[in-house]
Amino acid sequence: MRPAVEPPDRVRDLLARMTVAEKIAQLQGIWVGVDEAGAVAPHQHDMAVEPVDFDAAVRHGIGQLTRAFGTRPVDPALGARAVARSQRKIMAANRFGIPAMVHEECLTGLTAWQATIFPSPLCWGATFDPDIIERVGAAIGGTMRSLGVHQGLAPVLDVVRDLRWGRVEETIGEDPFLVGTVGSAYVRGLESAGVVATLKHFVGYSSSRAGRNFGPVSIGSRELADVLLPPFEMALRAGARSVMNAYTDNDGIPVAADESLLTGRLRESYGFTGTVVADYFAVSFLQTLHGVVDTPAEAAARAAGRHRRRAPDRELLRRTTTGRSGRRGGGS
Repeated sequence: MRPAVEPPDRVRDLLARMTVAEKIAQLQGIWVGVDEAGAVAPHQHDMAVEPVDFDAAVRHGIGQLTRAFGTRPVDPALGARAVARSQRKIMAANRFGIPAMVHEECLTGLTAWQATIFPSPLCWGATFDPDIIERVGAAIGGTMRSLGVHQGLAPVLDVVRDLRWGRVEETIGEDPFLVGTVGSAYVRGLESAGVVATLKHFVGYSSSRAGRNFGPVSIGSRELADVLLPPFEMALRAGARSVMNAYTDNDGIPVAADESLLTGRLRESYGFTGTVVADYFAVSFLQTLHGVVDTPAEAAARAAGRHRRRAPDRELLRRTTTGRSGRRGGGS
């Protein structure tokens, strides 16, 4: 039976009754078994804390379950039952019975044991055929939905023009219009299955100096607007409901803390009302790699746009861009 109150009104009522701790819990995710996973994210094993006390972690609820199927080989049927079991625990633990979102990587198909593998995004671009890529997205989304997965971390919309960059095979091509057209088709397909498409990596990731993955980005506003941003704007119009921020900094400003980009451009100019998700440990990296804050709490505040501009922050930013570039190595 359809609820008597429309979703926006239900959300407003729920937020009015939630405590700060309950709201913060919805901004967090749990990655059970991260110590058993391969090298998925930069500094993954430095940042992960194991073992996870699941009951303690979900006592106020939790926002996301990370890679329930993609962390290790999991039989699909057993994995689906395990996810359902975890969801029941999460719903029982918090006052409002809110389940978690489950997300998975899905660039060339659901990254899970026995799932179908599709051609890489470079092949998508080579087809010049948005219709078939939309069908691919729908097929991937259907598999994910059947397993209880709500969000897919794809497509990659980074326009790439430096073949030295280590993630070229994840991209669609070098032309912004082609990337935007084909990427939008994948979004339509994934979203048609009821799975949230996540656009990444917003924005600048593929333009790092000397093609170094995870390296700093030096880019002007014209190139940003003409080359890197159009695919994201196109895919948002296609119905994508989530955006992932890039790890990198653009001209010394870490994207995860760039209010002008994540709020001004994305929210205000593009009218985006969906979720912005961190690329795994991007918020923590504001402290540990970029060095623009001193504590995890300050990193969280910066990422949420809840900070005051102070002279010490500018000094930290100066030191980051001139004296710590050697710390920006790493992941894939």
